[in-house]
Amino acid sequence: MRVGVCQTPEIMGDVGAALSLVAEFAEQADGVDLLVFPECFLQGYTVTAEHVRTFAMRLEDVRLSVRPTVVLGMIERRGDRFSNTAAVVRGGRVVGAYRKTFLTRGESVFTAGGGYPVFDCAGVRFGINICFDGQYPHAAAAVARQDARLLVFPAQNMMRRANAYRWQHKHNELRRKRVRETGLWLASADVTGTRGDTHLGLGPTCVINPFGEVVASVPPGTVGMAVATIT
Repeated sequence: MRVGVCQTPEIMGDVGAALSLVAEFAEQADGVDLLVFPECFLQGYTVTAEHVRTFAMRLEDVRLSVRPTVVLGMIERRGDRFSNTAAVVRGGRVVGAYRKTFLTRGESVFTAGGGYPVFDCAGVRFGINICFDGQYPHAAAAVARQDARLLVFPAQNMMRRANAYRWQHKHNELRRKRVRETGLWLASADVTGTRGDTHLGLGPTCVINPFGEVVASVPPGTVGMAVATIT
């Protein structure tokens, strides 16, 4: 299976622009079976109650017609509850979703997920963790126990500048622990660029093999896609 991980600019509150960018990446993804986008990419990762309530969407309202299967980070509305969700979109419709299990203290507006669904694409089974989930071995192990080969990892590390530089290499150190524990491949997607004068996104967006080696990556500070073959 060929997986493409997309490092994107941060798009806030403009679903149309986000979907257009997904389509642009999909057009460039010749031979790619699975495309991965960052955490809450569809509406932008701002966890204020106002932003979440204004832009949250139901899964059935996501419309995306591209050839590859897409893992799309989004803010999901379920009745009066909201989730930090990664939707799996295939053939123009959402075929499943993972809801972030381990929420940060700042994500109190979200309801935590309670399960680790797995999906099949081009002969490879994959599951999903989202960003802070990676701090907890249980989250990756729950995917591995279901005979998955790949852990898809949407993230959003737009941080205050000092933190962005301090964490630049720590993200993958943590992810290497998860793949070595589980034997999974890991495919992460993140944002890049700036948010005003205070915040900076450096990624990392990459594919890591079960030995902890980065086999494909997007350079920090650039918009682009890295592609690798999952064996």
